[in-house]
Amino acid sequence: MSDTATASSDESVMTPAGDAGDVREGRGGQAFWRQLRDAVSVAMVAPDEPLRLVAVALLAEGHALVEDVPGTGKTLLARASARALGLATARIQGTPDLLPVDVTGGSVLDAGSLRFVPGPVFTNILLVDEINRATPRTQSALLEAMQERQVSIESETRRLPEPFLVLATQNPIEYEGTFALPEAQVDRFLVRLAVGYPREDDERRIARRYASEASDPLDHVTPFTDAAAVLRLRERVRRLRVADELEAYVVALVGATRSHPSLQLGASPRATVALYRAAQAWAFLAGRDFVLPDDVQAVAPAVLTHRLMVDVDEGIRGATAASALEEVLQAVAVPPAS
Repeated sequence: MSDTATASSDESVMTPAGDAGDVREGRGGQAFWRQLRDAVSVAMVAPDEPLRLVAVALLAEGHALVEDVPGTGKTLLARASARALGLATARIQGTPDLLPVDVTGGSVLDAGSLRFVPGPVFTNILLVDEINRATPRTQSALLEAMQERQVSIESETRRLPEPFLVLATQNPIEYEGTFALPEAQVDRFLVRLAVGYPREDDERRIARRYASEASDPLDHVTPFTDAAAVLRLRERVRRLRVADELEAYVVALVGATRSHPSLQLGASPRATVALYRAAQAWAFLAGRDFVLPDDVQAVAPAVLTHRLMVDVDEGIRGATAASALEEVLQAVAVPPAS
């Protein structure tokens, strides 16, 4: 089945009046993507790719690290996405005095007995603003939550709501008062993405929007779905067909990073799972029920680059994780689309 034919079939069951119902019934990756993009665009002028990668993280049961310079809209992207999805949200501001209990919650004395008060982690979408300003001890409080969707507090394990997604932001150029994320935590982010500077015409639109509106642009974002619908869509993504040849291609790409001469540390087996799941979600948003090599290549930079560590000597010579991955993508044979 061709990409075009499948997309046409997907569109044929949708009308503008029925889009919301289609998403709630778990039909149509294209409908989900179109509605998310339209809802977020009310508050934010940005290219499609960053938002698409946030949607990939959500549908592939992962987390997203938004890394960019100040003022590019990292926090706005995260907040607008959360509001459009109609999910419960909470926000943590990363600061050096933030404690683990401020993330997970803890017990308080109430009427002579201890009562557990849930922390902000007990939500659907947790926005962690400037995560690298929190201390390593507080950062580690998120590790169990991100991997196992649960937190262990006071000898008791408590499940987190589903879906659960961490959207973390950080500034890659400011190091004073920050704590670098450990490799174990970086590896738990399914994708890393950047918003980037807008084009000139988009920047003029941003300026006009803030000049003409007194209210917060987020106030105009309308939710179009809910948690139950998102969980149904996740199940559909899990069932997307991945041919044996394409599965071998994913494994070969990850394996090639471990032997690349410029890299001290290649991608882990967790990265293989992440690349597999992200490619499924990317294909779903394109309106297909099967994965193509193009889907794997499209998500590979966002999934793999932040998991790679460049050898010190090679880095001095100009090597980067991005350039090493580009060489891997060019070197590994691409299977024919079936």
